[in-house]
Amino acid sequence: MPYIVSTPASRAALHGRRRRGAQRGASLLEAIAYLGIAAAVVLGAVSLLNGAFGSAKSNQAAEEVVALRTAARKLYMGQSYPAEMVPNLLLANAVPATIIRGGEGALNNSWGGAVTVVGAGATFTISYAAVPQDVCMNLVSGASGWTSIATGESSSVTTFPATAAQAATLCGAATNNITFTAS
Repeated sequence: MPYIVSTPASRAALHGRRRRGAQRGASLLEAIAYLGIAAAVVLGAVSLLNGAFGSAKSNQAAEEVVALRTAARKLYMGQSYPAEMVPNLLLANAVPATIIRGGEGALNNSWGGAVTVVGAGATFTISYAAVPQDVCMNLVSGASGWTSIATGESSSVTTFPATAAQAATLCGAATNNITFTAS
């Protein structure tokens, strides 16, 4: 009977294993390429999320301003608007929950700017401070039902809907203080 010589290579082949010199796993260059692709995917996702959050805050601000206007009109229906309106709006639980409440009845928006509601007889104003330029343009161009909208830097808009050019003129700064006037 012939003898079968067993060598490491023949044993590996017999058991379906690779030879010792064969590559196992990924090379360093492949690993770096995988990490580079993963980093690009993560950066893209973060960029999309930032845009989505910015758009959500813009919509939130528009809803807050309209809710404050509606609450003020409802609370003071048939009356003149007093100079200090925030305390009564807070007592009536008419301030949207998304507006940040500070100490002593102060209100702040998502960007840390002050939110004020001030009456002047037949009209009242809602002011939003520290509003980013892109949000300001969306608020102004999408607004309706106001007597006027102004910023400290320029004239006001009195016809609605405002055009993109009017919004760009009003919202010329990186951060803007917007004053909405209603009756």
